[in-house]
Amino acid sequence: MDSWYNSTSEAILEALHTFTTGITEEEAQWRLQHHGANKLLDKKRKSPFKILLQQFTEVMVLILIAAAVLSALLGKNTEAIAILTIVLLFGFLGFFQEYRAENAMAALNQMVVPMVHVRRNGIVKELPASELVPGDIVEFEAGNVIPADLRLLETYNLKLQEAALTGESEPVNKISEALIKEDLPLADRINMAYMGTVVSYGRGTGIAVATGMATELGKIANLIGAVDVSKTPLQDKLDKLGKLLALIGIIAAAIIFIAGIVKGEAWADMFLTAVSVAVGVIPEGLPAVVTITLAIGSQRMLKRNALIRKLPAVETLGSVTVICSDKTGTLTQNNMTVTVIDLPEQTIIFKTNSPEVTNEEAASKLDFILAVAVLCNDAFLEFDATTSNAEIMLGDPTETALLVAAAQRKIFKKKLYENFPRVNEIPFDSDRKRMSTIHQAEGSLPSYLNFFKKTSQVVITKGAPDSILNVCNSVWVNNTRVPLTKEWTEKIKQANTRLAQQGIRVLGFAFRESVTEISNSDLEKDLTYVGLIGMIDPPRLEVKAAVAKCKAAGIRPVMITGDHPLTATAIASALGFDTQPEAVSGAMLQQLNENGLQQQAAKTAVYARVSPEDKLRIVDALQKSGNVVAMTGDGVNDSPALKKADIGVAMGITGTDVAKEAADMVLLDDNFSTIVAAVEEGRVIFTNLRRFIKFSLAGNIGKVFVMLLAPFFGMTIALKPLQLLWLNLLTDGLLGLGLGTEPAEKGIMHRPPRNPNQGALSKKDFLQLSTTGVIMGVVTLSLALIYHNPQNPDDLTWQTMIFATIGFAQLFQAIAMRSLAHSPFSLFANPLMTIVVISTILLQLAVIYIPFMKSFFSLVPLSAKDLFISLAAGSIIFVVISIDRKRYRKSA
Repeated sequence: MDSWYNSTSEAILEALHTFTTGITEEEAQWRLQHHGANKLLDKKRKSPFKILLQQFTEVMVLILIAAAVLSALLGKNTEAIAILTIVLLFGFLGFFQEYRAENAMAALNQMVVPMVHVRRNGIVKELPASELVPGDIVEFEAGNVIPADLRLLETYNLKLQEAALTGESEPVNKISEALIKEDLPLADRINMAYMGTVVSYGRGTGIAVATGMATELGKIANLIGAVDVSKTPLQDKLDKLGKLLALIGIIAAAIIFIAGIVKGEAWADMFLTAVSVAVGVIPEGLPAVVTITLAIGSQRMLKRNALIRKLPAVETLGSVTVICSDKTGTLTQNNMTVTVIDLPEQTIIFKTNSPEVTNEEAASKLDFILAVAVLCNDAFLEFDATTSNAEIMLGDPTETALLVAAAQRKIFKKKLYENFPRVNEIPFDSDRKRMSTIHQAEGSLPSYLNFFKKTSQVVITKGAPDSILNVCNSVWVNNTRVPLTKEWTEKIKQANTRLAQQGIRVLGFAFRESVTEISNSDLEKDLTYVGLIGMIDPPRLEVKAAVAKCKAAGIRPVMITGDHPLTATAIASALGFDTQPEAVSGAMLQQLNENGLQQQAAKTAVYARVSPEDKLRIVDALQKSGNVVAMTGDGVNDSPALKKADIGVAMGITGTDVAKEAADMVLLDDNFSTIVAAVEEGRVIFTNLRRFIKFSLAGNIGKVFVMLLAPFFGMTIALKPLQLLWLNLLTDGLLGLGLGTEPAEKGIMHRPPRNPNQGALSKKDFLQLSTTGVIMGVVTLSLALIYHNPQNPDDLTWQTMIFATIGFAQLFQAIAMRSLAHSPFSLFANPLMTIVVISTILLQLAVIYIPFMKSFFSLVPLSAKDLFISLAAGSIIFVVISIDRKRYRKSA
């Protein structure tokens, strides 16, 4: 029904047969079967039939089909069947590869499904959004994407960005009360939250009233047709290269056709030969190879915990010059542990999460600040009743660390909230750098909170120490308030600095009582400072090596964090960043104009106390200086910077749904080392792609060279259509596949980043592949001249020698072009390449020696001596490329 907004919460719960504690798991499974998964149907994905059909609609394939039909009409049934067989082989191979790539990308996209907090049987669980069912009770907060159509049950300063659905540019304030007016448009249903909209402020709870295609977004999705997937920059460049080669191929085909006719050859034979030459020179499968290589590469990156959401990111990774990384969880373990509590009158040290408390008075003071930390907290922990160990942990690691520390003193959030519930809140935001919760005493409080029994409502605030001090006018000393003098302020700041210099993250805490008559805008004023709680998040052990790897690869690692400058500097120094004496703060950045910021960005490795707006300015300054920037982020406000960066990297564990949507890549382990691994993998993929292109083009040049010049020496048709097509199948098919899976070259992370404005091949590459192709052609043609006997036109040994020599030459070319990381003849570095090489040799020999195959391809069996000569001639290409490899090593 569309009138959920008219109904009360109680009526909706009854209508959906659910409770505020949620439905049971059994009921959820039944509803999932009945209503289906909570996801939109993917209109973009091609059907298998469409993928198969597209394999036979390429221009070159259509020409081949026409050639086969023409051959049949001319009575050349063998050629017709053979050409159609080759077309089908190429077509089904292309279908298989593209279908695998399509499924690979679909599988990757499934992994981006956001996780949601759902109440089931009174327990809050984290589930994939696709498992939501009507009747589920969903909890959400700032940064979440609404996972289904929800009728709101509770709202706390809740604002939703609904521009994607309603066109309303400003965030909309939401309420939970029923609306009386009927037939309201979507934009006016302010007690509803719709799938795909974004929580920009506050938090709330709602009941799912529609999922999947039954949602408002699903109704729109039904009206949307398939959207073409845009090509990557590399594909565009290769497309232009393909068109140039197509022109060359047509010219070459025309020359051969005319030369054959002039020589008196049958026009039908020459037509088929010309078509084969055109197909031989044009790498018609190149765009598909690029897509497949990038998609398979994305799967390989997934094994290293890097989820690629957009294919162009794979290309761009190889060009990254700066990696801007957040600190918490990315460079550190994201395993916050309370280590110290600094009260105005004493300091309490925690060892293995157990505080050193010497007397009852100290215990009371400790319990007071821990209770304050538990009250002003959005995290959730489920504890084992006997051990007090956390079993289920949901929420920010900093907040869960506070709950774990409090649990050591038997202070539990659930128990505190029973008698001191939260009635309002002011959520955290990066501008204020603090959050506040308002609580009302409704029962007996523990002795350490006796002070709050005198008042009806209390505001509890936590945040950055400097932000907390800005809104305090008194200090809590020995269970009483004293004025916040300059001396107290200086002492607190010194304590904060001392802890920060040790790499400890510090939070300040404060409170204010009797706030019932105060508006929200005045709640965070005239607070009483309670103390500091210090936590440490140790650096990840593997990150130091990753930072060193970055530097060796010509990539500059930069830390950008909202933490204290001293904390940031301490962690950066421990990890090997090029740190300056003090981190550059957001306040410093505000003083810089555009030119000043560019100069600062060129030398700064650590930024602290920065806002999301600062991140955006830093990215822009780095890009204007010619850098290719990868930027990490996890919050809603990080999204602009993620979109602006050349590679936006979202956190898979702590990242908000909005950040993941804006990103090109998601770190499934939130680890800086994974970014470096992805960069390395990106370089490997691009190197293999270049290797395949050079291999394919050089071989094509060799074949066309032979076909073009052979007529001038009395050999009008050097290679017949079937022979050319077979060679293409072996080389661009089998050997190309092997080259595309080569492991990383030695020293690939000791090279400077690739210039993204350059194409796949440089002028030097074109010179190299042209030289290789011409040498291949000269060697093959020279051998053909030796074996060609004009007096005996029935002797086709010369043509078989051309066929065998080009095949062996390309085999040796592929072996020689393998990775510089290992010997060309290494069997175990790339097992697939070994299998491909052996298969190619066996197939080539089969065509020459198996009776029905050699007659089918119009070949003659070669003697052992001739076969050895052909093999030796083909190996010359290996020598040529090996010499070039040695020159490369010396210059590297």
